[in-house]
Amino acid sequence: MAKPSSDGENKLIVKQIRSSIGTKPKHRATLKALGLRGIGKVNIVPDRPEIRGMIARVPHLITVVESA
Repeated sequence: MAKPSSDGENKLIVKQIRSSIGTKPKHRATLKALGLRGIGKVNIVPDRPEIRGMIARVPHLITVVESA
């Protein structure tokens, strides 16, 4: 587990590695909710249960790195 950042919350670095073309609409919506819009795009999101649930829905499309 990563150490808490200055605001007291852990962060996750999420990167899209595969296209959402041909995926289910719910998967595309999940990527959009994570702030990802295309291959190679990166977003930093808080490490919370609801975010972890979104990540669990699309593990084949993204990579995740825990950040301090």
